[in-house]
Amino acid sequence: MMKVQVNTSNGVENKDALESWATDYVNEHLGRFEQDITSIEVQMTDENHSGKGGGNDKRCMMEARVNGRAPIAVTSFAADQNVAFRGAADKLIHALEHAFGKKDRREHRERDTIRRDPEVLDEVVPPQS
Repeated sequence: MMKVQVNTSNGVENKDALESWATDYVNEHLGRFEQDITSIEVQMTDENHSGKGGGNDKRCMMEARVNGRAPIAVTSFAADQNVAFRGAADKLIHALEHAFGKKDRREHRERDTIRRDPEVLDEVVPPQS
C-alpha cells in the first residue's frame, strides 16, 4: 500500500474523510505502480478564498515520488473537489504510463534480438535450395 499524504487549504472541508477516501482511491487506481512509487502527495485547495462558489475554483495537485527519478506532478481544476481529485488522478496515471513507457521502450531497444545476428537467422531458418 502506497503512502498517501493529503494537505488541504482552509476552504476544503472534511480533511480526515478526504484523506481516507483519497488513500483508498489512489491505492486502487494507481496500485500497479506501487513498486515504482514511494509516496503520493495530494494538495487540495480552494482558489476562491472568500468561500463563494462558481467556476473551477477547486484545485488538486498530485505529486508522485518515483524511485530513482524526479517526482511527477499534475494539477487539475474543477467546480468541486471530487472532480478535481479524480481529474488529477487520471492525469497522474497518464503521466506515469508515459514515463514508464519511455523507460520500457529504451530497455527494449537495448536488448539483443535474433534479427540483428545473421548467423542466428541461418540457424533458425534453414536456407532454401
